[in-house]
Amino acid sequence: MNTIADTNNQNVRLGVLQAGRVPPEMADEHLDYDQLFVRLLGEDSFEYHHWAVLDGFMPDSIDDADAWLITGSRFGAYEDLPWIPPLEDFIREVYASEKPMVGICFGHQVIAQALGGKVEKFNGGWSVGRVEYNLDESVWGSANHKTTDQTALLAFHQDQVVVAPDSAKTVGSTDFCEHAALLYGNQMLTIQPHPEFYSEFIGGLLEARRNILPEDIREGAAETLHQPIVREPIADTLRNFLKRENV
Repeated sequence: MNTIADTNNQNVRLGVLQAGRVPPEMADEHLDYDQLFVRLLGEDSFEYHHWAVLDGFMPDSIDDADAWLITGSRFGAYEDLPWIPPLEDFIREVYASEKPMVGICFGHQVIAQALGGKVEKFNGGWSVGRVEYNLDESVWGSANHKTTDQTALLAFHQDQVVVAPDSAKTVGSTDFCEHAALLYGNQMLTIQPHPEFYSEFIGGLLEARRNILPEDIREGAAETLHQPIVREPIADTLRNFLKRENV
């Protein structure tokens, strides 16, 4: 476990469960998946604690942090990997507690799966690059302006939640991805796209993952990367949710 902490502050302890890793060819120029959230949410916003769950490192207890976040990953939530069942058990334990949890992309999917939803490799194909989302303004607030560039985020997925858990309310969608964001009362908030990603990062992924992407999808995504996206209002929502502010 790595920690970014100021022992003199009173910040919420945020446990970041790292489920993915930046491709090796991008590592010299870009932050790893867990550190992208420190950049998005702000180094001074939380006392960060990190566990590489994809390597089998799980927290000893849900009380090791006050709030939790699960990152994206190149793996599927439905894959037969030894670290996914313990992660699902941990999710269910957090859900039964009073601690908030946020999930992004894979995190969004594995939380849904752990709580009774269904995740699969979507037969409609890939969603990659800049995507405009319809977000529930009662949850996402200023992120859901009427101008299209202010509802746009960066996506990189083929898997998606195809059946939401009974305990979840869908609070974000597109025509391609019905359950693009889910809210579980005041306990968990998850979203399919990547607010932590930025255009240069997606550009790197398009090259690093080009062997798995159809050429038309890769080229179409590359053409969108110069267009504006919204990140800070989403970051505000996630910060507030994790800190139990305005929830």
